[in-house]
Amino acid sequence: MVTAQRKRLRKISEKPDLFDQLPDDLVLYILFKLSSSASCPSDFINILITCKRLKQLALDPLVLSKVGVKTFAVKAERWSDSAHQFLKQCVNAGNREALYTLGMIRFYCLQNRGSGASLMAKAAIKSHASALYSLAVIQFNGSGGSKNDKNLRAGVALCARAAVLGHIDALRELGHCLQDGYGVPQDIVQGRRFLVQANAKELALSLRSMLTWKPQQQHVDEQQNLHYACSVMGTAITGCPLLSDFGCNVPAREVHPVNEFLKEWFESRPGMLDHGLRLCSHSGCGRPETRPREFRRCSVCGTVNYCSRGCQALDWKLRHKVECVPMEQWQGVLEDGGDNGIGGMVEIEEGEDVALVE
Repeated sequence: MVTAQRKRLRKISEKPDLFDQLPDDLVLYILFKLSSSASCPSDFINILITCKRLKQLALDPLVLSKVGVKTFAVKAERWSDSAHQFLKQCVNAGNREALYTLGMIRFYCLQNRGSGASLMAKAAIKSHASALYSLAVIQFNGSGGSKNDKNLRAGVALCARAAVLGHIDALRELGHCLQDGYGVPQDIVQGRRFLVQANAKELALSLRSMLTWKPQQQHVDEQQNLHYACSVMGTAITGCPLLSDFGCNVPAREVHPVNEFLKEWFESRPGMLDHGLRLCSHSGCGRPETRPREFRRCSVCGTVNYCSRGCQALDWKLRHKVECVPMEQWQGVLEDGGDNGIGGMVEIEEGEDVALVE
């Protein structure tokens, strides 16, 4: 009886593995689709540790070239040589998101300015909108160099390229540059037009995310969802006003994983920032100053500083509107027809003593 069972087990174990019979091209295609749609790093890491064949195929350049942004969403506390090596493998495969992510980490966190800027430039050449905008911020601030290294015209040009690709913050930055004559001849009308476009795109993204919301107890059609979305924003379906610069509150946009990484990196490593250097006050940015007084401060209260006008506008909507000055004062600014209560930004001169929020 025992001998018969052993023979049956031997026959079962001798059956060919159907997975091994799958052609490499088919497995590569499945991994290609999975890597681009993974919702977190573990989705892809679990593939690597499944078996030797899957690990080998998952590290194929074709798969690595399409690894999605959420696969790179490693926590700052878990940063390691292996994570760095994986990003470099994706960079060597020509992955745009890897070029941008590793470029930002090297430029700001590892303080390897030349290599970081070079990686972001390669991503920008591949029409990566966020890389173009980040390079624009570097040019506006002269990051990694001195105040004399600022190149406002280059910053505007990079913003324009990112804006063409639909980058909302770049559109907003370009609009403010034109309104202020910052790095470009002043054109208030055209600047206002770009701000309207930025807010319209932001509104479209917010509505699109709201339309995917479904109540648990009842099914509603798309039109009912649209009414719900507009009621959440406190406006009628017939005329949703634009937002941010124009006063309509909607949920904040999802922060790019690399910005979350920067914020976690510097908040968990206080000693990484030299004395006097500060993070951008917008919670969804994470960019640090690379020299004292690099960022410009709010001209109204002087207690916050921003790497860009785009971050200032977003932070104004999220929190600073109620912190900058007493409520009755900024309400008066609105009634006077100012820039919807958003204060300007001024550069902090060398030796100027400004009380900024710690």
